[in-house]
Amino acid sequence: MSATRLPGTPRLLRALNDRAALELLLERGPLTRARIGELTGLSKVTASQLVERLEERGLVARVGEQAGGRGPNAQLYAVRPGSAYVVGVDVGAERVVAACADITGAVLGRVEQSTRDTDDPVGVVHNAVVRAASSAGAELSGVRRVVLGTPGLVDPQTGDITFAFNLPRWHSGLLAALREDLDTPVVFENDVNLAAVAEAQSGAARDTADFVLVWVDAGVGLAIMLGGRLHHGSTGAAGEIGYLPVPGVPIPRDVSRRAKPAFQQLAGADAVRAVAAEHGFATPDAAEQGVAAARAAEAVGAAIAAGDAGAPVLDELARRLALGVASTCVVLDPPLVVLAGAVGRAGGAALAERVQREVAAITLVRPRVVSTGLTEEPILRGALRTALDAVRDEVFGSTVG
Repeated sequence: MSATRLPGTPRLLRALNDRAALELLLERGPLTRARIGELTGLSKVTASQLVERLEERGLVARVGEQAGGRGPNAQLYAVRPGSAYVVGVDVGAERVVAACADITGAVLGRVEQSTRDTDDPVGVVHNAVVRAASSAGAELSGVRRVVLGTPGLVDPQTGDITFAFNLPRWHSGLLAALREDLDTPVVFENDVNLAAVAEAQSGAARDTADFVLVWVDAGVGLAIMLGGRLHHGSTGAAGEIGYLPVPGVPIPRDVSRRAKPAFQQLAGADAVRAVAAEHGFATPDAAEQGVAAARAAEAVGAAIAAGDAGAPVLDELARRLALGVASTCVVLDPPLVVLAGAVGRAGGAALAERVQREVAAITLVRPRVVSTGLTEEPILRGALRTALDAVRDEVFGSTVG
């Protein structure tokens, strides 16, 4: 049995060393061969051979020199940005935003387009992806993965959309159509889940393996991160907190009729604006969801700026949000809750502290509640991060030779 294992051992070690070196170059590069050896614990000879392998495979390139003491200057190496590209897409009810990044994570191109005047989701995504890649100077053939963040349910088994409340033209079978059209791997992920990925990478949940993110925007949603991994549930419905039955509002009994679900009625943008208006912080009506969320955020911001006069608005919003947060936390008992979305971001620490107190008052759990640490496009950032993680595994994992 050992005879069948030993021949693979050197290849496995080379693969592990190559991957470690590539990760170091991404995190701390450019680096010399000697420095790579020091940081990985490899000998100078082994580190030199490693760099030569990666250079031959087109994964690293010489990017300069480092002056030393005696002898010639040492060559500096970095991961070659153009070895792979990814595209992240944030799909909303009124617009699509796409961005293209190289394998180092540098965002090189970004485009935005309306979705209101078309009933062709394949065409919308195709144009967004092609334009994003083009603006980044990348060939579409170099795009190794496209990750789309969408509202609604994504089937964990098939990867396809099964229900999207705000995107009636998006349907089962769309994933296969997009993969065929773009001729590259395409992945759907719930938009709030992607916001949580971004929060874990560079937001308020950095270095936190277990947390939940409550998205308060046009609608309300929830992402669950356990052990550093998203929890999707058996049907992809984990986190659809808008459907939480809560007292004080009608509870629809047929979601297929697109009736507004209970907790959404209580804590979504329309409800936030109504609460603010009751206390003298009215904003203009808005038919579009994105605008409605922005108006709700403006009302919350105005209430915060008003100090004591705006406190009743925040108190009432906290009581409403605490029903959803408490229901989640008595089941999962996470140490951290992040409030995100336009309203969650606008509420900041003032709203988060109130929600934390209210949850502690009505349950036995006491999670820390904070406002998002991200200010711009968390869904798009999460889509890019998800795509990069997958592509780096593919590209960096292919170094065995």
